[in-house]
Amino acid sequence: MITPLDNVSIIVAAAKNGAIGLNNQLLYRLPNDLKRFKALTTGHTIIMGRKTFESLPKGALPNRRNIVLSRQAGLHYDNAECYRSLEEALMQCDYTEDIYIIGGGELYKQTLALATRLHLTLVDDTPAEADAFFPTLNPEEWTETAREEHPTDDKHAQAYTFIDYKRK
Repeated sequence: MITPLDNVSIIVAAAKNGAIGLNNQLLYRLPNDLKRFKALTTGHTIIMGRKTFESLPKGALPNRRNIVLSRQAGLHYDNAECYRSLEEALMQCDYTEDIYIIGGGELYKQTLALATRLHLTLVDDTPAEADAFFPTLNPEEWTETAREEHPTDDKHAQAYTFIDYKRK
């Protein structure tokens, strides 16, 4: 049995069917979601898979401790720490650090049982195509703590809802 860690959160934008990406790219351009992501993660540790890191347009995200997971030995990225396993990465983190898991799909599956908080942007859409998905939440394990709905507008082609969860 995995014991959740008080300092681990997941942050994700997902469609109604759990779709999060296609061809190593996000499915949606939601400026307010990016602002929320920045506000929540700045000054904290972010952990991501190699493909997620490589999809970032400018490399390591500023004002955050960037940790990249990859099974490849000897991997190096500027302004990021690379580890071969989640366990190895977590051993390098202090229990007082706020850690955000930022993707991709495989890492979300691996860490869902570890997280005590989830920051979901639920996009009111079901894309025709996707190759990366967020795992299905078990409602018996999570309590919704906040919800903020947003309609479409000139900068957001899809309606979306910010939903925060806490592990029961």
